[in-house]
Amino acid sequence: MEPRVGEPRVGGPGIGGVGARWLQRSEVAADARFFGLGGRASGPRLRDGVYRLWNTDPGGSFEPGDDPLYLTMPVQLVVADAGTHLVFHDNSWDGTVTLREGQEGAGSGHDRPGYCRTRMDGGPLRYWVIVGTTPARVLHGWAALTGAPAVPPRWALGHHHARWGFHDAEEVRRVVAGYRERDLPLSALHLDIDHLSGHRVFTVDGARFPDLPGLAAELLEDGVRLVSIVDPAVKAEPGNAVYESGAADDVFVRDARGREVRGEVWAGESAYPDFTDPRVRTWWGGLYAERLAQGFSGVWHDMNEPVSFAAFGETTLPRSARHALEGRGGDHREAHNVYGLAMARAGYEGLCQLRPDERPFLFSRSGWAGLQRYGGSWSGDVATGWAGLRASLSLVIGLGLSGVPYSGPDIGGFTGFPSPELYLRWFQLGAYLPLFRTHSAISAGRREPWEFGSRVLEHAAAALRERQRLLPYFTTLAQLAARTGAPYVRPVWWRTPKDRALRDCEDAFLLGDALLVAPVLEEGARRRAVRLPRGRWYDTVTGRAYDGPGQVVLDAPLSGIPVLARAGSVVPVAAPDGGVELEVWTPYQGRKGAGTGTLAVDTGDGWEKPELLRFTTRLRDGEVTVEREGGGEVGYPIRVRGEAPPSDDRRGPRTS
Repeated sequence: MEPRVGEPRVGGPGIGGVGARWLQRSEVAADARFFGLGGRASGPRLRDGVYRLWNTDPGGSFEPGDDPLYLTMPVQLVVADAGTHLVFHDNSWDGTVTLREGQEGAGSGHDRPGYCRTRMDGGPLRYWVIVGTTPARVLHGWAALTGAPAVPPRWALGHHHARWGFHDAEEVRRVVAGYRERDLPLSALHLDIDHLSGHRVFTVDGARFPDLPGLAAELLEDGVRLVSIVDPAVKAEPGNAVYESGAADDVFVRDARGREVRGEVWAGESAYPDFTDPRVRTWWGGLYAERLAQGFSGVWHDMNEPVSFAAFGETTLPRSARHALEGRGGDHREAHNVYGLAMARAGYEGLCQLRPDERPFLFSRSGWAGLQRYGGSWSGDVATGWAGLRASLSLVIGLGLSGVPYSGPDIGGFTGFPSPELYLRWFQLGAYLPLFRTHSAISAGRREPWEFGSRVLEHAAAALRERQRLLPYFTTLAQLAARTGAPYVRPVWWRTPKDRALRDCEDAFLLGDALLVAPVLEEGARRRAVRLPRGRWYDTVTGRAYDGPGQVVLDAPLSGIPVLARAGSVVPVAAPDGGVELEVWTPYQGRKGAGTGTLAVDTGDGWEKPELLRFTTRLRDGEVTVEREGGGEVGYPIRVRGEAPPSDDRRGPRTS
C-alpha cells in the first residue's frame, strides 16, 4: 500500500535514490516573494539566504537570525503578480534551500528573475507543485494532498498557563486560584518535566504530586484541564516499567550491529522508540492510558527532533542508526526529519483508541509535512526580548502557510525576565493567536499576569476577556481550517496577493477574513502604522472607518493593540448570556458592498461534524440586512457596529 503524502518513503518515481545527492534549480518571477519552509524565525517573508532542512534544537533560546529550528519542511509558497504556487519536495533527507529574490528593471531595464535552489543529501527527486490564482486555493490543495488539519477541542482555544518549574501540587493550586480570584479566564494548565519521577516519561513524582488524579478532578471543577509534557526518550534502566516493556517488545532504535542506540536527555541515558515502525506506534500509543488515568486532558510533545545531549557529532541520533521506515528499512538520514511526525501520529492514534468519543489535544515541537493531521505546534524556546516577540509572529504565520494552522509562542519568551511592557505586548499578541499559552524556563521569571503590576494586570485581563468573547470565531476558524486548509492566522496579502506593498508587510496579520490585528512589536510605541488591504476597515475600539489600500497611523496605547474589522463581515462572538451573537460590521452601500461571515455551530468536543451557517450582509438605504444562505431565520442575535456612512438613517439592523 502506498503511504500518504507526508509519510517517509524511499525510491519510487523521480530522479535519485538512497544516498544519491542531487540539486534542483528553478526560476521565479522578478516580483515573486518566498514564504513557508516550516517554522522560521526570520520570516514570514523569506529573504535571500540558505535555509537548512534539518529539524534542530538550537540548544537554548533562539532569535530571528537563528536557523534551522525545530520544525523544518521542504514546502515553499511563492507569491507573485502572475499567481501563487506551492512546491513540496517529498524528501525527508537533510538538505538546503537557497533563495534569491529577483529584481525588476535590473540591467538595461530588463527584469532579473529570482531562483530557488534545492539541494538534498539523498533520497528521490520527487516533488509536487500546486498552482492557484489565490493562496486560499493553493492551501486547499495542500490540505487535500497531505491531510486535513485536526480540530482541537473547544477548550484548547482558550488561555493556557505553563511553566517549567511548578514545585508541587500546592503551587499549581495557588496559580489556578490566582486566576480564579482575579476573575481571569483559564482553560488549561501544563505540567513540564518537573512533575515526572526523575524526569522519566509516563511517571509521576509521588512526593510532590501525591494525588494527581484528584488534583486534575479538582481543577476540572473550575473548568481548568491539565496537559502533560511527553518526551520520546525512555530512561534505560532496570526497573523502569516503560523501558522494560519496550525492550521486551524490541521497540527501540538500534545501530547497524543490532545494539540499542543510547542518548543522554533529562532523565539520563535513554533509548529511543522507532516511531517509523507501525508496531512501535501501537505500543507507544497504548502508554497514553497512564496519562489519561492521571487526569490529563491533552499532551505536548517535546525533545522529539529527536534530541540527545551526548554529542554524536551533533545533538541527535547517529545518522547510521537504523529505522524501520514503514517496513522498508533505512537509517537516521531519512528518518530524522519525520521522527516527530511519526511520534505525533503514534500519540494521536493512541488517544483516539483510548478515548474514541473525544477529539485528542496534541501539539508537538517537531514534525514534518502532514503534522496538521495530528495536531499543532508551538514556537519552542524563543528568547525573551523584542526580537523574540517579532520571531513569535513570524513562526505562526510561516507554519500556517506550511499547512500547520494551530500554533503559538511562549508568551513572555521562554528565557529571561520580560519587562512589564514586553510581557503585556506579547500577551496582547497571543490573545489573537491559535495557541494562547504563557510558558517559561525554570530559571526564568514568573509569567502570571499579576506578577507585572496592577496596570499590566488590568490590560492583560482585558485581552483575556476579548479572547473569551472571540471563542465562537476561533472555533469557526478551526472548522474552516479542517475543511479548506486555510490557517487561522493569515498574512495581510491573503485575499489580495497582487498588492506588492502587502507582500512585504510582516508586522500585522489577518485573523480569518474578518479581523486585521496589528501587534506592537517595538518598545515604547504608543502609535503604529498599519497597512490596510483593499476595502473599508473599522477600528474595533472607536468604530471609525478607514479605506484601503493604503496606510494609516493608529493609536496603540498600553490598554490594547490596534484591531480592525472588515466592512460587511460577520463575526460570531460570545453573547453576555453565554450564547452566541453575530457582530456585524456595517457594509458598503449597494450590491457591491455585500459582506459575508460564517458560524460553525458548536457540537462539543466529539467527532460530529458541525453545520456551517453562512451569512450575507448588505446596506440598503441606510439599513443593514443580514441574510442566511439558503434562506430561513438567522437564528442569532445581531449587533451592528461600525461608523455608518452619511446616508445612513441609523434605523438599525434588519434580519431575514
